[in-house]
Amino acid sequence: MNQPAFTSSKSLASTGVLAALAASLCCITPLLAIIGGLGGVASTFSWLEPLRPYLVALTVGVLSFAWYQQLKPAPVADDDCGCPVPAKPSLMQSRGFLASVTVLAGLLLTFPYYSARFYPSAALKPVTATNTAPVWQTSSYRIGGMTCEACARHVEHDVQQLPGVQSVRVSYDQGTAQVRYNAAVTPVAQIEKAINGTGYSVLNPSR
Repeated sequence: MNQPAFTSSKSLASTGVLAALAASLCCITPLLAIIGGLGGVASTFSWLEPLRPYLVALTVGVLSFAWYQQLKPAPVADDDCGCPVPAKPSLMQSRGFLASVTVLAGLLLTFPYYSARFYPSAALKPVTATNTAPVWQTSSYRIGGMTCEACARHVEHDVQQLPGVQSVRVSYDQGTAQVRYNAAVTPVAQIEKAINGTGYSVLNPSR
């Protein structure tokens, strides 16, 4: 008799996880882009960032209702002798499964706050001796499309791979990047191409 309640709880749990995943996709895709070498997809879901507060609220609301459904007293059926026999839920209808789903949703929702741990730190590169004296310059860029720390780490990672780049500092909340590089080795256009290649865009390109 309580099968509909169990089914409802399972459906709510699935909805909660999907909402949590959608809320953090804009920060998960940059990491996947680095792992898979697909830089252009990093900003694919950046349009979801303005919706994040609503998706977080949806996740919390849906999972809260799922727990209410799970914890409220369930109706029992009578067996042939008239004794009450509580219905036994399956694994996917159990409290343990819902608890696992809740933990997963929590990890997804908080991913933007710990995603930077998965990126290598942008340390200073050692200066390589060459026949040409280095021409060190620092360029500042305004970057559009970044929505979280993962986006900033993605830009830092890709620009840092360029030869001649010594250091990169990116701030997603300010939408800026500072790059110190050897202009005799790396032209400005190459740096801007690397930034645009991550899926974000340089808003103040050089002329």
